[in-house]
Amino acid sequence: MTPGSDTRASDHSDSTALVWFRRDLRNDDHAALYHALKAHERVFCVFVFDSTILDELPRRDRRVDFIHASVVELDRALRKQGGGVLVRHGDPLTEIPALAEALGAEAVYANHDYEPAAIRRDEAVAGRLKDMGRSLRSFKDQVIFERDEVLTQAGKPFSVFTPYKNAWLRKLAGSEFFIRPYPVAAHAAALAPPPGAERLPSLAELGFEPSNLGELKIPTGMSGGLALWDEFVHRMDDYKRTRDFPAVKGVSYLSVHLRFGTLSIRKLAGHAWRVGGEGAETWLSELVWRDFYQQILWHHPQVVDHAFKPEYDAIPWETGRDADALFAAWCEARTGYPIVDAAMRQINQTGYMHNRLRMIVASFLTKDLGIHWLRGERYFALHLNDYDLAANNGGWQWAASTGCDAQPYFRIFNPFSQSEKFDPQGRFIRRYLPELARVPDRYLHAPWQMPASEQSACGCVIGRDYPAPLVDHAVARELTLARFKRS
Repeated sequence: MTPGSDTRASDHSDSTALVWFRRDLRNDDHAALYHALKAHERVFCVFVFDSTILDELPRRDRRVDFIHASVVELDRALRKQGGGVLVRHGDPLTEIPALAEALGAEAVYANHDYEPAAIRRDEAVAGRLKDMGRSLRSFKDQVIFERDEVLTQAGKPFSVFTPYKNAWLRKLAGSEFFIRPYPVAAHAAALAPPPGAERLPSLAELGFEPSNLGELKIPTGMSGGLALWDEFVHRMDDYKRTRDFPAVKGVSYLSVHLRFGTLSIRKLAGHAWRVGGEGAETWLSELVWRDFYQQILWHHPQVVDHAFKPEYDAIPWETGRDADALFAAWCEARTGYPIVDAAMRQINQTGYMHNRLRMIVASFLTKDLGIHWLRGERYFALHLNDYDLAANNGGWQWAASTGCDAQPYFRIFNPFSQSEKFDPQGRFIRRYLPELARVPDRYLHAPWQMPASEQSACGCVIGRDYPAPLVDHAVARELTLARFKRS
């Protein structure tokens, strides 16, 4: 038996299957592909550029660029094995059943998705296929443990991370079965090439223009993910010590590859589990957080639009014209707090933000500016290359103190002390805020404290060359405490 196996996949009477790739853009250690190859004589592969999602995006989108490059590489890899990728651009609800019928596929194979909209999509596709006498068969692939696999002793889903992590680790310790790879290559002979003169559409044919992905040198596809992984493995021992400092190469930079499945979660978690040590164990905890937030989303889909703690839906967040102006300043890196503005420049320019900075800017928006966490969560959803609904929602609700196992509302990040602690030399700040390049170190984290003579001397006049602070942190802190007490 193999992780995520489904007894329905052992029926060899079916001759043709279609594997629907989504957030799993690789041809190795792939649950749905493995089961289809094991069960069928011919297996076709498809990726759908979902127009119901893409139509809402700007014409230059790094994620579409990343996906397109990754699908091109996946197609190349599958063709070397005798297969290839059929690409469709449209609504999966019509594209998948139509393609299954055209190919004579008795079953469509896919890996589980846990987002509410994706679940509704898959249910609708399954219904269409069933009406045609076909089936949709899906498998666990993007997490180690899903849904109800890790529960409390009372049989309930966890809502606090640490006991969830302990139970997660105990379950894995009981059997390495869950991190065993799927031997796809051993069954690749069943792969079928795309029929006719099928070819992959260009980015332009999908209605998109190249983004700055290439300029940023973000590695794409399986080869890009593997290169980043191989490089990180040599730094993993230092992960715990270096992970909180955005100017230091301390994190893995693998989040976008985990998001789109160009690397197997079993490969990554398995390595960290077997290697052990402080760095690997700390990094493995981050992977456990992924599973934790996915099971939260699965059991509590209302968190997409509401606070995990229902009573916090009553928080009187700031609204109106003044709130809109504050939100715009946050989005445009004009808060007057260098660590916040540098982080917002990073996401706006690159689509990436260091995890420590995500916490700082989320706390600042919700607790210094009093803006609803949903506004920030949705801004990140538009800009993050690695956007993942479960993790993004969980992180924002954690920072806003409205979520499960969240930061207590009375613990409020001080952007000045966070800046001093995690970017002590200001290397990160100066990288993204060149207007502060000549500000003396002692004023860099709070440049509004510079005397006028210093401002003139370093060419950074507050209010002219760099904005004054939007709010006084101490005053904002008291307002936030009062806001939560009223809810």
